[in-house]
Amino acid sequence: MATATTTARATASGTATATAPGSATDRQSASTAGTSPAGPRSHAKRRAAGRGKSADAADAKAKPRDAFFDNAKYLAIVLVAMGHSWEPLRDGSRTAAALYITVYAFHMPAFIIISGYFSRSFDMRKDRLQRLITGVAVPYILFEVAYTLFKRWADDDPGYPISLMDPWYLTWFLAALFIWRLTTPLWKIVRWPVPLALAVAVLASLSPDIGDDLDLQRVLQFLPFFVIGLSLRPEHFRLVRRRKARILAVPVFAAALVFAYWAAPRMNAAWFYHRDAAQELAAPWWSGAVMTLAMFGCSLVLVACFFAWIPGRTMWCTALGAGTLYGYLLHGFLAKGSRFWNWYDAAWMHTPWGAVLLTLIAGTVITLLCTPPVQRTFRFAMEPKMTWAFKKDPVGMARGRN
Repeated sequence: MATATTTARATASGTATATAPGSATDRQSASTAGTSPAGPRSHAKRRAAGRGKSADAADAKAKPRDAFFDNAKYLAIVLVAMGHSWEPLRDGSRTAAALYITVYAFHMPAFIIISGYFSRSFDMRKDRLQRLITGVAVPYILFEVAYTLFKRWADDDPGYPISLMDPWYLTWFLAALFIWRLTTPLWKIVRWPVPLALAVAVLASLSPDIGDDLDLQRVLQFLPFFVIGLSLRPEHFRLVRRRKARILAVPVFAAALVFAYWAAPRMNAAWFYHRDAAQELAAPWWSGAVMTLAMFGCSLVLVACFFAWIPGRTMWCTALGAGTLYGYLLHGFLAKGSRFWNWYDAAWMHTPWGAVLLTLIAGTVITLLCTPPVQRTFRFAMEPKMTWAFKKDPVGMARGRN
Protein backbone atom coordinates (compact mmCIF):
# COMPACT_ATOMS: atom_id res chain seq x y z
CA MET A 1 0.00 0.00 0.00
CA ALA A 2 1.87 4.14 0.85
CA THR A 3 5.39 6.08 1.14
CA ALA A 4 9.95 9.38 0.29
CA THR A 5 13.29 13.03 -1.53
CA THR A 6 14.83 15.07 -4.11
CA THR A 7 16.98 12.50 -5.81
CA ALA A 8 15.18 10.43 -8.41
CA ARG A 9 14.86 7.52 -6.01
CA ALA A 10 13.68 9.70 -3.20
CA THR A 11 11.09 11.40 -5.37
CA ALA A 12 9.42 8.05 -5.80
CA SER A 13 9.95 6.67 -2.35
CA GLY A 14 10.75 9.66 -0.17
CA THR A 15 14.23 8.96 1.17
CA ALA A 16 16.69 11.73 0.28
CA THR A 17 17.27 15.24 1.52
CA ALA A 18 18.03 18.53 -0.15
CA THR A 19 18.67 22.09 0.96
CA ALA A 20 15.32 23.69 1.60
CA PRO A 21 14.51 26.88 -0.30
CA GLY A 22 14.52 29.83 2.04
CA SER A 23 17.12 28.20 4.27
CA ALA A 24 19.60 30.15 6.34
CA THR A 25 22.17 29.87 3.58
CA ASP A 26 19.82 31.37 1.04
CA ARG A 27 18.78 34.18 3.37
CA GLN A 28 22.37 34.98 4.21
CA SER A 29 23.27 35.24 0.52
CA ALA A 30 20.35 37.58 -0.11
CA SER A 31 21.28 39.71 2.86
CA THR A 32 24.89 39.97 1.76
CA ALA A 33 23.89 40.98 -1.74
CA GLY A 34 21.67 43.74 -0.39
CA THR A 35 24.25 45.23 1.96
CA SER A 36 27.49 44.91 -0.03
CA PRO A 37 29.47 48.10 -0.72
CA ALA A 38 28.50 50.00 -3.84
CA GLY A 39 30.38 49.00 -6.95
CA PRO A 40 29.94 48.44 -10.66
CA ARG A 41 26.60 46.82 -11.38
CA SER A 42 28.14 44.15 -13.56
CA HIS A 43 30.54 43.18 -10.78
CA ALA A 44 27.64 42.78 -8.34
CA LYS A 45 25.78 40.64 -10.85
CA ARG A 46 28.79 38.39 -11.34
CA ARG A 47 29.13 37.96 -7.58
CA ALA A 48 25.42 37.15 -7.27
CA ALA A 49 25.67 34.68 -10.13
CA GLY A 50 28.65 33.05 -8.48
CA ARG A 51 26.76 32.70 -5.21
CA GLY A 52 23.76 31.26 -7.05
CA LYS A 53 25.94 28.77 -8.85
CA SER A 54 27.57 27.68 -5.59
CA ALA A 55 24.17 27.28 -3.93
CA ASP A 56 22.90 25.19 -6.82
CA ALA A 57 25.98 22.99 -6.64
CA ALA A 58 25.56 22.52 -2.89
CA ASP A 59 21.85 21.77 -3.40
CA ALA A 60 22.61 19.16 -6.02
CA LYS A 61 25.10 17.38 -3.79
CA ALA A 62 23.29 14.61 -1.93
CA LYS A 63 23.57 14.62 1.83
CA PRO A 64 24.38 11.40 3.69
CA ARG A 65 21.38 9.14 4.08
CA ASP A 66 19.80 8.86 7.51
CA ALA A 67 19.78 5.23 8.68
CA PHE A 68 16.64 5.83 10.76
CA PHE A 69 14.48 6.64 7.76
CA ASP A 70 15.92 3.84 5.61
CA ASN A 71 15.23 1.37 8.45
CA ALA A 72 11.71 2.74 8.84
CA LYS A 73 10.96 2.43 5.14
CA TYR A 74 12.29 -1.12 4.97
CA LEU A 75 10.28 -2.29 7.98
CA ALA A 76 7.17 -0.54 6.68
CA ILE A 77 7.44 -2.22 3.27
CA VAL A 78 7.86 -5.60 4.99
CA LEU A 79 4.60 -4.92 6.84
CA VAL A 80 2.95 -4.01 3.52
CA ALA A 81 3.89 -7.37 2.05
CA MET A 82 2.84 -9.25 5.16
CA GLY A 83 -0.49 -7.45 5.19
CA HIS A 84 -1.13 -8.48 1.59
CA SER A 85 -0.28 -12.08 2.48
CA TRP A 86 -2.78 -12.05 5.38
CA GLU A 87 -5.66 -10.62 3.39
CA PRO A 88 -7.04 -13.94 2.04
CA LEU A 89 -6.74 -15.52 5.51
CA ARG A 90 -9.01 -13.05 7.30
CA ASP A 91 -12.28 -14.92 6.80
CA GLY A 92 -10.98 -18.06 8.46
CA SER A 93 -8.76 -16.52 11.12
CA ARG A 94 -9.77 -13.79 13.52
CA THR A 95 -6.12 -13.41 14.54
CA ALA A 96 -5.09 -12.78 10.94
CA ALA A 97 -7.90 -10.25 10.62
CA ALA A 98 -6.76 -8.45 13.79
CA LEU A 99 -3.15 -8.29 12.60
CA TYR A 100 -4.33 -7.07 9.19
CA ILE A 101 -6.42 -4.26 10.68
CA THR A 102 -3.63 -3.17 13.01
CA VAL A 103 -1.00 -3.02 10.27
CA TYR A 104 -3.31 -1.26 7.84
CA ALA A 105 -4.00 1.40 10.44
CA PHE A 106 -0.43 2.74 10.28
CA HIS A 107 1.83 1.29 7.58
CA MET A 108 0.75 3.55 4.69
CA PRO A 109 0.40 6.63 6.94
CA ALA A 110 4.00 6.03 8.05
CA PHE A 111 5.18 5.83 4.45
CA ILE A 112 3.25 8.95 3.51
CA ILE A 113 4.54 10.96 6.48
CA ILE A 114 8.12 10.10 5.49
CA SER A 115 7.36 11.07 1.88
CA GLY A 116 5.99 14.40 3.07
CA TYR A 117 8.97 14.99 5.34
CA PHE A 118 11.40 14.61 2.45
CA SER A 119 9.22 16.77 0.19
CA ARG A 120 9.73 19.88 2.30
CA SER A 121 12.22 21.38 -0.13
CA PHE A 122 10.13 20.73 -3.23
CA ASP A 123 9.35 23.73 -5.38
CA MET A 124 8.75 24.29 -9.07
CA ARG A 125 12.43 24.42 -9.92
CA LYS A 126 13.24 22.73 -13.22
CA ASP A 127 15.45 19.93 -11.89
CA ARG A 128 12.93 19.01 -9.19
CA LEU A 129 10.09 18.89 -11.68
CA GLN A 130 12.21 16.66 -13.90
CA ARG A 131 12.82 14.27 -11.01
CA LEU A 132 9.12 14.27 -10.23
CA ILE A 133 8.41 13.19 -13.79
CA THR A 134 11.15 10.57 -14.08
CA GLY A 135 10.81 9.22 -10.54
CA VAL A 136 7.03 9.21 -10.15
CA ALA A 137 5.08 9.89 -13.34
CA VAL A 138 7.07 7.60 -15.63
CA PRO A 139 7.04 4.61 -13.21
CA TYR A 140 3.30 5.19 -12.77
CA ILE A 141 2.69 4.91 -16.51
CA LEU A 142 4.99 1.92 -16.99
CA PHE A 143 3.62 -0.09 -14.08
CA GLU A 144 0.02 0.81 -14.81
CA VAL A 145 0.49 -0.69 -18.27
CA ALA A 146 2.50 -3.65 -16.92
CA TYR A 147 -0.09 -4.48 -14.26
CA THR A 148 -2.89 -4.32 -16.82
CA LEU A 149 -1.08 -6.65 -19.21
CA PHE A 150 -0.33 -8.98 -16.31
CA LYS A 151 -4.00 -9.10 -15.34
CA ARG A 152 -5.02 -9.83 -18.92
CA TRP A 153 -2.67 -12.79 -18.98
CA ALA A 154 -2.74 -14.16 -15.43
CA ASP A 155 -6.47 -13.62 -14.83
CA ASP A 156 -7.45 -14.71 -18.35
CA ASP A 157 -9.10 -11.35 -18.98
CA PRO A 158 -7.82 -10.20 -22.41
CA GLY A 159 -10.32 -7.36 -22.62
CA TYR A 160 -9.25 -5.60 -19.42
CA PRO A 161 -8.66 -1.97 -20.44
CA ILE A 162 -5.54 0.10 -19.96
CA SER A 163 -6.57 3.27 -18.17
CA LEU A 164 -4.08 5.77 -16.84
CA MET A 165 -6.92 7.55 -15.06
CA ASP A 166 -7.90 4.53 -12.97
CA PRO A 167 -4.87 3.28 -11.00
CA TRP A 168 -4.83 -0.48 -10.63
CA TYR A 169 -3.81 -1.97 -7.30
CA LEU A 170 -0.55 -0.43 -6.00
CA THR A 171 -0.05 2.35 -8.54
CA TRP A 172 -2.48 4.61 -6.70
CA PHE A 173 0.39 5.65 -4.42
CA LEU A 174 2.42 7.01 -7.33
CA ALA A 175 -0.55 9.00 -8.62
CA ALA A 176 -1.17 10.35 -5.12
CA LEU A 177 2.50 11.21 -4.55
CA PHE A 178 2.62 13.11 -7.84
CA ILE A 179 -0.39 15.23 -6.85
CA TRP A 180 0.76 15.75 -3.26
CA ARG A 181 4.23 16.80 -4.37
CA LEU A 182 2.84 19.34 -6.84
CA THR A 183 0.71 20.91 -4.11
CA THR A 184 3.62 21.20 -1.67
CA PRO A 185 4.26 24.92 -2.30
CA LEU A 186 0.62 25.64 -1.45
CA TRP A 187 0.78 23.84 1.91
CA LYS A 188 3.95 25.73 2.78
CA ILE A 189 2.25 29.13 2.57
CA VAL A 190 -1.06 28.52 4.38
CA ARG A 191 -1.28 29.34 8.09
CA TRP A 192 -2.82 26.06 9.34
CA PRO A 193 -1.90 23.37 6.80
CA VAL A 194 -2.75 20.25 8.85
CA PRO A 195 -6.26 21.33 9.96
CA LEU A 196 -6.99 22.43 6.39
CA ALA A 197 -5.81 19.10 4.96
CA LEU A 198 -7.85 17.24 7.57
CA ALA A 199 -10.94 19.25 6.61
CA VAL A 200 -10.36 18.27 2.97
CA ALA A 201 -10.13 14.60 3.99
CA VAL A 202 -13.36 14.81 5.98
CA LEU A 203 -15.22 16.44 3.08
CA ALA A 204 -13.92 13.75 0.72
CA SER A 205 -15.27 11.02 2.99
CA LEU A 206 -18.72 12.62 2.65
CA SER A 207 -18.58 12.94 -1.15
CA PRO A 208 -19.40 9.75 -3.07
CA ASP A 209 -19.51 11.65 -6.38
CA ILE A 210 -15.76 12.23 -6.46
CA GLY A 211 -15.37 9.10 -8.56
CA ASP A 212 -12.42 6.82 -9.21
CA ASP A 213 -10.28 9.03 -11.45
CA LEU A 214 -6.68 8.88 -10.15
CA ASP A 215 -8.10 7.37 -6.96
CA LEU A 216 -8.89 10.87 -5.74
CA GLN A 217 -10.62 9.57 -2.63
CA ARG A 218 -7.33 8.08 -1.47
CA VAL A 219 -5.42 11.15 -2.57
CA LEU A 220 -7.64 13.39 -0.45
CA GLN A 221 -8.23 11.11 2.53
CA PHE A 222 -4.51 10.33 2.96
CA LEU A 223 -3.54 13.96 2.33
CA PRO A 224 -3.29 14.97 6.04
CA PHE A 225 -0.45 12.50 6.60
CA PHE A 226 1.57 13.99 3.75
CA VAL A 227 0.96 17.51 5.08
CA ILE A 228 2.01 16.41 8.56
CA GLY A 229 5.25 15.15 7.04
CA LEU A 230 5.77 18.56 5.45
CA SER A 231 5.30 20.17 8.86
CA LEU A 232 7.65 17.92 10.84
CA ARG A 233 11.21 18.76 11.84
CA PRO A 234 14.08 16.52 13.00
CA GLU A 235 13.33 17.31 16.65
CA HIS A 236 9.87 15.80 16.29
CA PHE A 237 11.35 12.46 15.29
CA ARG A 238 13.84 12.68 18.15
CA LEU A 239 10.90 13.22 20.51
CA VAL A 240 9.22 9.91 19.64
CA ARG A 241 12.52 8.02 19.71
CA ARG A 242 13.19 8.69 23.39
CA ARG A 243 13.37 5.73 25.79
CA LYS A 244 10.11 6.75 27.43
CA ALA A 245 8.32 6.70 24.08
CA ARG A 246 9.71 3.24 23.27
CA ILE A 247 8.41 1.90 26.57
CA LEU A 248 4.96 3.47 26.11
CA ALA A 249 4.72 2.06 22.59
CA VAL A 250 4.52 -1.51 23.93
CA PRO A 251 1.19 -1.23 25.83
CA VAL A 252 -0.24 1.02 23.11
CA PHE A 253 0.40 -1.56 20.41
CA ALA A 254 -0.88 -4.32 22.70
CA ALA A 255 -4.11 -2.38 23.25
CA ALA A 256 -4.41 -1.80 19.51
CA LEU A 257 -4.15 -5.53 18.83
CA VAL A 258 -6.77 -6.32 21.49
CA PHE A 259 -9.14 -3.74 20.05
CA ALA A 260 -8.52 -5.01 16.51
CA TYR A 261 -9.32 -8.57 17.65
CA TRP A 262 -12.61 -7.31 19.06
CA ALA A 263 -13.40 -5.17 16.03
CA ALA A 264 -12.41 -7.67 13.32
CA PRO A 265 -15.83 -9.35 12.97
CA ARG A 266 -17.70 -6.10 13.60
CA MET A 267 -15.91 -3.54 11.43
CA ASN A 268 -15.64 -3.11 7.67
CA ALA A 269 -11.90 -3.20 6.93
CA ALA A 270 -12.50 -1.12 3.80
CA TRP A 271 -12.41 1.97 6.03
CA PHE A 272 -8.65 1.49 6.28
CA TYR A 273 -8.20 1.71 2.50
CA HIS A 274 -9.52 5.31 2.42
CA ARG A 275 -10.77 4.76 -1.12
CA ASP A 276 -14.53 5.16 -0.60
CA ALA A 277 -16.93 7.69 0.83
CA ALA A 278 -19.09 6.65 3.78
CA GLN A 279 -22.17 6.18 1.59
CA GLU A 280 -20.25 3.74 -0.63
CA LEU A 281 -19.56 1.64 2.46
CA ALA A 282 -23.29 1.45 3.25
CA ALA A 283 -22.82 3.81 6.22
CA PRO A 284 -24.65 7.07 7.02
CA TRP A 285 -23.01 10.17 5.58
CA TRP A 286 -22.05 11.63 8.96
CA SER A 287 -20.04 8.53 9.85
CA GLY A 288 -17.50 9.56 7.22
CA ALA A 289 -16.46 12.55 9.32
CA VAL A 290 -16.43 10.53 12.55
CA MET A 291 -14.39 7.66 11.09
CA THR A 292 -11.96 9.95 9.30
CA LEU A 293 -11.13 11.87 12.46
CA ALA A 294 -11.05 8.78 14.69
CA MET A 295 -8.85 6.80 12.32
CA PHE A 296 -6.59 9.80 11.79
CA GLY A 297 -5.94 10.00 15.53
CA CYS A 298 -5.41 6.24 15.87
CA SER A 299 -3.07 6.16 12.89
CA LEU A 300 -0.95 9.01 14.25
CA VAL A 301 -0.56 7.27 17.60
CA LEU A 302 0.44 3.98 15.99
CA VAL A 303 2.83 5.69 13.58
CA ALA A 304 4.51 7.38 16.54
CA CYS A 305 4.82 3.98 18.25
CA PHE A 306 6.21 2.47 15.07
CA PHE A 307 8.83 5.21 14.76
CA ALA A 308 9.71 4.78 18.45
CA TRP A 309 10.85 1.23 17.74
CA ILE A 310 12.90 2.01 14.64
CA PRO A 311 16.66 1.74 15.27
CA GLY A 312 18.71 4.76 14.27
CA ARG A 313 21.96 2.88 13.64
CA THR A 314 23.10 1.30 10.39
CA MET A 315 21.98 -2.34 10.20
CA TRP A 316 22.05 -5.15 7.66
CA CYS A 317 18.70 -3.95 6.29
CA THR A 318 19.48 -0.23 6.15
CA ALA A 319 20.70 -0.29 2.55
CA LEU A 320 17.43 -1.93 1.53
CA GLY A 321 15.56 1.22 2.53
CA ALA A 322 16.71 2.83 -0.71
CA GLY A 323 14.91 0.12 -2.71
CA THR A 324 11.50 0.08 -1.07
CA LEU A 325 9.72 1.41 -4.16
CA TYR A 326 11.14 -1.53 -6.11
CA GLY A 327 9.83 -3.99 -3.55
CA TYR A 328 6.49 -2.19 -3.33
CA LEU A 329 5.72 -2.24 -7.04
CA LEU A 330 7.30 -5.58 -7.96
CA HIS A 331 5.72 -7.64 -5.19
CA GLY A 332 2.31 -6.62 -6.55
CA PHE A 333 2.69 -9.14 -9.35
CA LEU A 334 3.14 -11.97 -6.84
CA ALA A 335 0.42 -10.68 -4.53
CA LYS A 336 -2.14 -10.55 -7.33
CA GLY A 337 -0.82 -13.68 -9.01
CA SER A 338 -1.38 -15.66 -5.83
CA ARG A 339 -5.10 -14.81 -6.14
CA PHE A 340 -5.34 -15.33 -9.90
CA TRP A 341 -3.65 -18.74 -9.65
CA ASN A 342 -5.56 -19.85 -6.53
CA TRP A 343 -2.51 -20.42 -4.37
CA TYR A 344 -4.61 -19.83 -1.27
CA ASP A 345 -6.72 -22.88 -2.03
CA ALA A 346 -3.98 -24.96 -0.41
CA ALA A 347 -5.25 -26.16 2.96
CA TRP A 348 -1.92 -25.74 4.76
CA MET A 349 -2.06 -21.97 4.32
CA HIS A 350 -5.12 -21.80 6.53
CA THR A 351 -3.47 -23.49 9.50
CA PRO A 352 -1.62 -21.55 12.24
CA TRP A 353 1.79 -22.83 11.20
CA GLY A 354 0.91 -22.21 7.56
CA ALA A 355 0.07 -18.58 8.30
CA VAL A 356 3.38 -18.14 10.12
CA LEU A 357 5.28 -19.70 7.21
CA LEU A 358 3.40 -17.52 4.73
CA THR A 359 4.33 -14.44 6.76
CA LEU A 360 8.00 -15.40 6.68
CA ILE A 361 7.84 -16.03 2.93
CA ALA A 362 6.28 -12.61 2.35
CA GLY A 363 8.99 -10.92 4.40
CA THR A 364 11.74 -12.80 2.57
CA VAL A 365 10.37 -12.06 -0.89
CA ILE A 366 9.93 -8.34 -0.26
CA THR A 367 13.45 -8.20 1.19
CA LEU A 368 14.92 -9.77 -1.94
CA LEU A 369 13.00 -7.37 -4.15
CA CYS A 370 14.61 -4.40 -2.36
CA THR A 371 18.19 -5.61 -2.90
CA PRO A 372 20.73 -3.75 -5.10
CA PRO A 373 20.74 -6.38 -7.91
CA VAL A 374 16.99 -5.95 -8.34
CA GLN A 375 17.39 -2.18 -8.23
CA ARG A 376 20.01 -2.31 -10.99
CA THR A 377 17.83 -4.55 -13.11
CA PHE A 378 14.71 -2.40 -12.94
CA ARG A 379 16.28 1.05 -12.65
CA PHE A 380 15.34 1.74 -16.28
CA ALA A 381 11.68 1.73 -15.20
CA MET A 382 11.95 3.16 -11.68
CA GLU A 383 14.60 5.84 -12.13
CA PRO A 384 15.06 6.60 -15.83
CA LYS A 385 17.35 9.54 -16.52
CA MET A 386 15.58 10.65 -19.72
CA THR A 387 17.86 13.62 -20.32
CA TRP A 388 16.79 13.46 -23.96
CA ALA A 389 13.22 14.40 -22.98
CA PHE A 390 13.99 17.77 -21.38
CA LYS A 391 15.20 21.10 -22.68
CA LYS A 392 18.54 22.28 -21.41
CA ASP A 393 18.53 25.20 -19.01
CA PRO A 394 19.89 28.20 -20.96
CA VAL A 395 20.74 30.05 -17.74
CA GLY A 396 22.71 27.12 -16.42
CA MET A 397 24.49 26.72 -19.75
CA ALA A 398 25.39 30.42 -19.77
CA ARG A 399 26.79 30.19 -16.24
CA GLY A 400 28.83 27.18 -17.25
CA ARG A 401 30.47 29.15 -20.05
CA ASN A 402 31.33 32.12 -17.80
